[in-house]
Amino acid sequence: MRTATLGPAERVQALAAMAERELDVLVVGAGVVGAGTALDAATRGLATGLVEARDWASGTSSRSSKLIHGGLRYLEMLDFALVREALKERGLLLEKLAPHLVKPVPFLYPLKHKGWERFYAGSGVALYDAMSVSSGHGRGLPVHRHLSRRGALRVAPCLKKDTLIGALQYYDAQMDDARFVATLVRTAATYGAHVASRARVTGFLREGERVVGARVRAVDGAVAGGEYEIRAKQVVNATGVWTDDTQALIAERGQFHVRASKGIHLVVPKDRIHSTTGLILRTEKSVLFVIPWGRHWIVGTTDTDWDLDKAHPAASSADIDYLLEHVNAVLHTPLTRDDVQGVYAGLRPLLAGESDATSKLSREHTVAHPVPGMVVVAGGKYTTYRVMAKDAVDEAVHGLDQRVAECVTEDVPLLGAEGYHALWNGRARMAARTGIHVARVEHLLNRYGTLVEEVLELIAADPGLGEPLGGADDYLRAEVVYAASHEGARHLDDVLTRRTRISIETFDRGTRSARECAELMAPVLGWDKGQIEREVEHYEKRVEAERESQRQPDDQTADAARLGAPDIVPT
Repeated sequence: MRTATLGPAERVQALAAMAERELDVLVVGAGVVGAGTALDAATRGLATGLVEARDWASGTSSRSSKLIHGGLRYLEMLDFALVREALKERGLLLEKLAPHLVKPVPFLYPLKHKGWERFYAGSGVALYDAMSVSSGHGRGLPVHRHLSRRGALRVAPCLKKDTLIGALQYYDAQMDDARFVATLVRTAATYGAHVASRARVTGFLREGERVVGARVRAVDGAVAGGEYEIRAKQVVNATGVWTDDTQALIAERGQFHVRASKGIHLVVPKDRIHSTTGLILRTEKSVLFVIPWGRHWIVGTTDTDWDLDKAHPAASSADIDYLLEHVNAVLHTPLTRDDVQGVYAGLRPLLAGESDATSKLSREHTVAHPVPGMVVVAGGKYTTYRVMAKDAVDEAVHGLDQRVAECVTEDVPLLGAEGYHALWNGRARMAARTGIHVARVEHLLNRYGTLVEEVLELIAADPGLGEPLGGADDYLRAEVVYAASHEGARHLDDVLTRRTRISIETFDRGTRSARECAELMAPVLGWDKGQIEREVEHYEKRVEAERESQRQPDDQTADAARLGAPDIVPT
């Protein structure tokens, strides 16, 4: 099967193809659920389209804790069904669907009380492991273990001795959430879905009460300003925290509401926390994670109601202080503001109605058919995106006057997965063949899997692309070109923030790399010198607006500061 390429020409072709003939399913929103829904529909043989107003995963799905997990704390809430479902999906992703993108990660849970706490927490973690194994897809992870205080401090010397009497260590998994979604979109396109980013739905087509498609405006590029009428037998609204806004376009209030809960994360260098394991810590409201992330740690998260700008949720000074205060309560050497390399804020789409506190709102998902021709899917958690997608397509199928195959995505690996383990085993030979250091080959394999050969072809054609990117030497110059030519990156922000993580992994937030990056993208996207300047200027303004928002005392002032940078780069 020929792998789909998502360059500028393919985007134009996809928009034209969607407008040319009626689709079976049109998915609105390319976060993880929308992308998963497009893949599910396409692999059932349905004529499928996917449109996204901004970039793939530009909302919630690029700003998570980067975890694929069962949700250990949901066991305490006795939500066994959700945990069992999530653990099965975790196992599938690790073992079969995306082993190149999803990796095991250890966590240490410090114990503070003698006797009862070890029994209570240990029973929960033991049940967690047992449910994982019973799912049929959990044998790839080590089981939990009990540690004494000395044993815990051996694996996590960063902890204060007087903050624990022992610990439990267990395993979950993690991924680069934005890269996962970009791979999911390309996989859907490979199976025949027409996909287009920077394509905003401005209204829905109606025939009487029935929704029969959508009006879509191309935001930029060769078709900027172009209006398309895309007709579809079923439209799936998978817009996450924008669900209510999208429903308003058909003047329908909807059968449920989605509330946005803000979670912020800090990124700090690896040497600031001396540990060989991640940490999970209890707070008065929820839990706090310290997550290994390459040469960094991710510290998060908060859980507060948010009713301001959804496109660019802002982290305030109070949010940052909250995380530092809670993580420093257990660290032998406390973190300071100067240690914070990156900050990002995301919004969780929570089903409203059960509780006033966002930390207690439902993480279950809901699928509804509010009007004929439209399906809405909302809620849920990243880990269970595939189940949500299956349920959404199952619901859409009820409105199709044809026989449709059952869901097959449990057996459809994402691009780059098949043959990954064999390539990983031969990474030393690949390094010798290409002249690229084996550590960089490993980096590429864990980002692209077997698609690494496409990146290496770019380097073979232009050896200069095998050099590290200035100011962000974890990444090769070829990865920037590949993002624009193959992965649908349309703007500098797409590459620095989502195709790579330079925006949160460098103290300058990517400003030192911006110009070189824009110049690498320019030939692929047809930019002239003026557009290169606009892209760099826009990115620098965005970084400054984010820094300014993080100096503000509360959500309102932080939001106002973040809105100081324009959203769309003019082309």
